[in-house]
Amino acid sequence: MKPFLVFVVLAFSAHTQADTIIVQSTTSTQNSGLYDYLLPILKKDTGIQANIVAVGTGQAINNARRCDGDLLLVHARSAEETFVADGYGEYRRDLMYNDFVIVGPKADPANVAGARDVTDALQRIRQAGAKFASRGDDSGTHKKERSLWQEAAIDPVAGSGQWYLETGSGMGATLNTGVGLGAYVLTDRATWMSFANKQDSTILFEGAPPLFNQYGVIPVSAAKCPNVNREAAETFARWLLSETGQAAIAAYQVDGKQLFFPNANDRLNSSIELK
Repeated sequence: MKPFLVFVVLAFSAHTQADTIIVQSTTSTQNSGLYDYLLPILKKDTGIQANIVAVGTGQAINNARRCDGDLLLVHARSAEETFVADGYGEYRRDLMYNDFVIVGPKADPANVAGARDVTDALQRIRQAGAKFASRGDDSGTHKKERSLWQEAAIDPVAGSGQWYLETGSGMGATLNTGVGLGAYVLTDRATWMSFANKQDSTILFEGAPPLFNQYGVIPVSAAKCPNVNREAAETFARWLLSETGQAAIAAYQVDGKQLFFPNANDRLNSSIELK
């Protein structure tokens, strides 16, 4: 066994009393059912009870900046790196990934399914005047969506309330709006696969490199937030990054399909030391 993994196992077994931490996280990981599957395994291995606050990534990061949380698990790399650079995070590590997809009505009035790339898909939606439902909540998904519109040289906010519909809600609620109105929606694949109210909507565009969706894990800095449960947050992060945690993430499936793909870097993570 690698030295780092030996340390992790010993650290887990040393926890004989339950610790409680607050994890500021995304609605996508919550809506997918990942935490319902993962947290009982975590508690069995470490004794840690993790309470999840599921909001958009932007809100999760803001909450952590106010010291309302011990750990971040989100998906907006640039914002995550800024959080750490500003001293609010101990470190950031890649944890897992999946991808975004564009869903919409099977009739596909903008012919998004025939698009050659993401830019073409969005331009087709705009040119057709087709409805597009956006989270509009500064979440990781919303940040990705805004960057894709920018690359397509389209300002969707100019069509707000007309063809561009901002829900200000989480992924599940936005999908419900999109399905109900026959609108296109950018969603993470895990939430879509777990979403029960698909009705006449389906995946119309997928597989393009810009739709890659990376999740990161960040323990909140004890220097900025003295009341943070640093030891428990560190143990939780190490468990997620260890072979045990990564295998647990990989094993989670819905309808026989894997939703998240672990990609923690062993070399980088082995250099993390408790201070």
